Amino acid sequence: MLIKRPIVTEKSVKLNSGEVSRYTFETIPSANKTQIKKNVEKMFGVKVEKVQTLNMPGKKYRSGKKWIFRQKSDWKKAIVTLKPGQKIEQLEVTGGGKE
Repeated sequence: MLIKRPIVTEKSVKLNSGEVSRYTFETIPSANKTQIKKNVEKMFGVKVEKVQTLNMPGKKYRSGKKWIFRQKSDWKKAIVTLKPGQKIEQLEVTGGGKE
C-alpha cells in the first residue's frame, strides 16, 4: 500500500475548491510519481492528470524527564490532480460550518 492516508486540512480543501480537483495524500517515502498515479487510479477509479510530490522533514520535539530532543520520521506528501470532471466522492468535504 503506497498511500497511507488522505490529508484533510484547510489548505488541502482550498486546493480542491476550484475548477480543478486536487487531493493530498501521505505516501511512503520510497514511492515515485508513476506508482502513486497507478495506485490512486486503482483505489478510487479515477483518471489522474498530474502528481506533485514533496519530501516533508519530520518535526523535532522534546520529551522525557530531561527534555531530550527527538525527531519524528520523514514522510512524503503527494498532491494529485485529477482530469476535468473527475472527483473522489469518499474524500469530498461538505460545508458543515456556521450559517
